[in-house]
Amino acid sequence: MENYQSGQIRNVVLLSHNGAGKTSLSEAMLFQSKAITRLGKVDDGATTSDYDPEEVKRKISLNTSLLPLEWNKTRINILDAPGYADFVGEVKAALRVAEGAVIVVCAASGVEVGTELVWKYAEDKGVPRILFINKIDRENADFFKTLEQLETTFGRKCVPIQLPIGSESSFEGVLDLITTKPSDAPSNLADKVAAFRDKLAEAAAEPDDDLITKYLEGEELTEEELRRGLRAGTTEGKVVPVMVGSALQNKGVTELMDAICSYLPSPKDKGKITARNPQTQQEEAIDPEDAAPLSALVFKTTADPYVGKLTYLRVYSGAINSDSSVWNANKNRAERIGQLYRIRGKAQEPVSRIAAGDIGAVAKLAETGTSDTLCNKEHPLILEAIEFPLTAMSVAVYPKTKADLDKMGAALTKLSEEDSTISVHKDPVTAETVLSGMGEAHFDVAVEKIKRKFGVELKIDTPKIPYKETITVPVKAEYKHKKQTGGHGQYGHVLLQLEPLPRGSGSEFGAKVVGGSVPKNYIPAVEKGVTEALNEGVLAGYPVTDLMVKLYDGSYHSVDSSDIAFKIASSHAVRKGVSEGLPVMLEPIMNVQITIPDSFTGDVMSDLNGKRAKVLGMTPGDGINVIDAHVPLAEMLKYAIDLRSITQGRGSHTMEFSHYEEVPQHITQRIISQSKKESEKA
Repeated sequence: MENYQSGQIRNVVLLSHNGAGKTSLSEAMLFQSKAITRLGKVDDGATTSDYDPEEVKRKISLNTSLLPLEWNKTRINILDAPGYADFVGEVKAALRVAEGAVIVVCAASGVEVGTELVWKYAEDKGVPRILFINKIDRENADFFKTLEQLETTFGRKCVPIQLPIGSESSFEGVLDLITTKPSDAPSNLADKVAAFRDKLAEAAAEPDDDLITKYLEGEELTEEELRRGLRAGTTEGKVVPVMVGSALQNKGVTELMDAICSYLPSPKDKGKITARNPQTQQEEAIDPEDAAPLSALVFKTTADPYVGKLTYLRVYSGAINSDSSVWNANKNRAERIGQLYRIRGKAQEPVSRIAAGDIGAVAKLAETGTSDTLCNKEHPLILEAIEFPLTAMSVAVYPKTKADLDKMGAALTKLSEEDSTISVHKDPVTAETVLSGMGEAHFDVAVEKIKRKFGVELKIDTPKIPYKETITVPVKAEYKHKKQTGGHGQYGHVLLQLEPLPRGSGSEFGAKVVGGSVPKNYIPAVEKGVTEALNEGVLAGYPVTDLMVKLYDGSYHSVDSSDIAFKIASSHAVRKGVSEGLPVMLEPIMNVQITIPDSFTGDVMSDLNGKRAKVLGMTPGDGINVIDAHVPLAEMLKYAIDLRSITQGRGSHTMEFSHYEEVPQHITQRIISQSKKESEKA
């Protein structure tokens, strides 16, 4: 491949609802541009983009694939992103490094939930886009109905620049509204060509004062003026060209590539990049040119047990050369760059250089992870990080065998490095390893990936709730541990005072012994006994918290007393005191923020009421409602699935820990009963 300047590059992300035909479209684009010589099919598992074994098996995209091609003296770096909602992290990363997007819509299914979501993601990032109505050759395909849905959902800025000739099995090709006048169109399309051409002229004229004057005076815009106006409108986000075709029939594909080159912006068109200098803490505006200081953002990391770590990066300014050294400004570490690659699917083509505006990869970086910035040590820069969504759901993971246990930790760490929407932690209360992600499909794929890549087999289950226990009234407790077994005996005697503390205080220990009734050298043993006893409550065996334990008296024996005797005595005294302190269960309460379309507010509120939620407030705006609530974690374990079902996939939520609250009595009894059953099984 030739070297291209930043003005000759288009970084374009393909987006859609799952199943609209993105991958088939990317394959057709590669084939038409002669980047590949054989046209693969998704059903055969033979596409360039979906090469991962899980993608082949499921026949859907799970990862963003990088697919560079050359067209009209332009390098187009296609980023084929997944359409399934659980893999939204891949979409967010691809959008971060693209200047343009092609949103693919099925002509038979029309605007779907995923279409609305990816449109919003692109709109939020200010990414110019083209709409491509695919599968026009399918049964029940209807271009005009789909176009009407697009205009209704996304507004009048969706402007067709093509019309299909025929539909379903009679689809023959596409008609270009820029070059085709009504007199040149097939007779059955002449009226439509006239109407849509006028709408196109109005949209193209709007961004340009001279063109709008000409249009309002009734003059016809030339082809060059239409293209100029369309480019301006598209790059400014005022116009979204609508195109049509069939990826499987390879029709409308070359026209789409022409439009990408003509209407979507290059890195140079986007202008200066803003980056923060960590030395001065000042924002700097950097030109997207090879001669500028280096700034490159890592947007994807893959781990492979044989190849090692592969780091995908987008160069914003400057250039990276093979066999060189760069500076990771986020980690404050130097990184050795070995061989650089241009990636196409799973194929790796060695290259000597990745220039400003371009995308490539490098293997075996030691410290660098996703969202890090690579730069020159002499001129450090940090680019804006990728905004990944917060995790929506958690599961507990267990190894299937002892051998799996030994390798599980390292495998999960590598998985979380590869997927920024996955996090792993050990729950200190339940001692479970908890895997957090975006949904059930996300977890299924993660478990399969760990098995295939790292040879570790895992089981997943609903995580246990990290309940705690506490007391509600002050209480005093005494225990004397006295044992005579010949020779030295055991003697430890303590009097403890237990007092409730405010929620979130944890447990505290103090000693106020008067007159040496318990020598100071035994007080650490008393504290150890108290701490150990608080690890297991009297109701259901959960840790005891939010209380102060004070040693205020006791006695000792000059011969028989020992650390172990006082530890045992204090442990028994704590259990006795907690039992008498009217103990209650505590449960974690989560801060939940739910974002939904207005129309689903009633159903979501009703569902929240059934989950013991306390709604804190609602913020309406632009057809969307944001609900803030406190909800017990026990009710939220599968909320991602519930919300998706209630809102037809249009709702989203974030959740983070807020505080602990007392569990209602009827639920406490259920928890205690379940705990007893588990103890009996063990």
